[in-house]
Amino acid sequence: MADDAAHRMTGAERRASASLAAIFALRMLGLFLVLPVFALEAARLPGGDDAARVGLAMGMYGLTQAFLQIPFGLASDRFGRKPTIVAGLLLFAVGSGIAAWAPDLTWLTIGRAVQGAGAISAAVTAFLADVTRDGVRTKAMAMVGASIALMFALSLVLAPLLAAAIGLAGIFALTGALALAGIAVVVWVAPPEPVVHKPSDMRQLRSGLGEALRHAGLLRLNLGVFVLHAVQLAMWMAVPALLVQAGLAKVDHWQVYLPAVVASLLVMGGVLFPLERRGKLRGVFLAAIGLIALVQLGLWWVASRSGAEGAAPGLWTLGLLMFAFFIGFNTLEASQPSLASRLAPAHARGAALGVYNTLQSVGFFVGGAVGGWLASAHGATGLFAVCGAAMLVWLVLAWPMQVPPPKASGSARG
Repeated sequence: MADDAAHRMTGAERRASASLAAIFALRMLGLFLVLPVFALEAARLPGGDDAARVGLAMGMYGLTQAFLQIPFGLASDRFGRKPTIVAGLLLFAVGSGIAAWAPDLTWLTIGRAVQGAGAISAAVTAFLADVTRDGVRTKAMAMVGASIALMFALSLVLAPLLAAAIGLAGIFALTGALALAGIAVVVWVAPPEPVVHKPSDMRQLRSGLGEALRHAGLLRLNLGVFVLHAVQLAMWMAVPALLVQAGLAKVDHWQVYLPAVVASLLVMGGVLFPLERRGKLRGVFLAAIGLIALVQLGLWWVASRSGAEGAAPGLWTLGLLMFAFFIGFNTLEASQPSLASRLAPAHARGAALGVYNTLQSVGFFVGGAVGGWLASAHGATGLFAVCGAAMLVWLVLAWPMQVPPPKASGSARG
């Protein structure tokens, strides 16, 4: 019974997790709404006839995110989670306003850069770790992951409708409003920050960052989040084309993505948490990596068959592969940051999660850049082969991992 209680969220932990998941959801919905329509809408601006510049404007967000995740994580360790999150959301709102106003592609690129400067992921994740116990932290992280996955699926439905109704400028204005709503959640809904030891000077901050960079377990997780998000973004360079070949119009792709995301979350919730309570998190973690590797192999087979034999990919086959991918992806999205927060020293949690989120942002950038090149130079089969190989390399390197046992203390700080 005591073990069950250790893995059962208290009312305070549920409220804290829901409020912090809402902050992520509001911010990520604004980001995701832009993605499906950005390239087409940005091409209408002065300077938008240059595809390379449009790609730079698109990717600028990820670059500034990558540079500023660690500074924001360190700031949250030194000055507190809430002030850091509010500052980041304000920057994000300002960047959204610049992008909404942008008279040309140059100003749109600047707006995207300022948006990315609000790099709050590490601070929010560290805050969530501060207010939850080790035994329930994976559930809390899963709530965040589920909110992000649902916002992604929702954006695929809403983005074309909003682009037609209010245009790209209107979507960016809406994005800024969502960021301001996130600030309201931080100030009036999120729980108070627990009292924790804060580094008093830059020497202690650098020491905590050094601990995070030298920790073998954290290094494995950092490599993993890089590979996971590089593969995730690279996949989308070829998956939409396979769906079109299967006879599904671009505007209807959500009919595959949305059911796959929702069903995968149900499966993850029914499998991950019970097995974690039984001490099987390591096995689930490694199985999720292997599952995504198998999905890449399946996509490679579908792409090679349609290329060599000219056969149209089966829509049900692609749907099942997407379902399997999202099971693995959502499982890893919930368990990886939970493990990182448990392995990180409490006084350097923001720094450790800053490094983690930096590698995540770099993974997005590399996945887009390298995935585009692979799809262009080697086709979908080459792309999926490299993605599968990357997942297998990660599986080998992750194999020695050990899951730290939950701390015996009942403190929410874990």
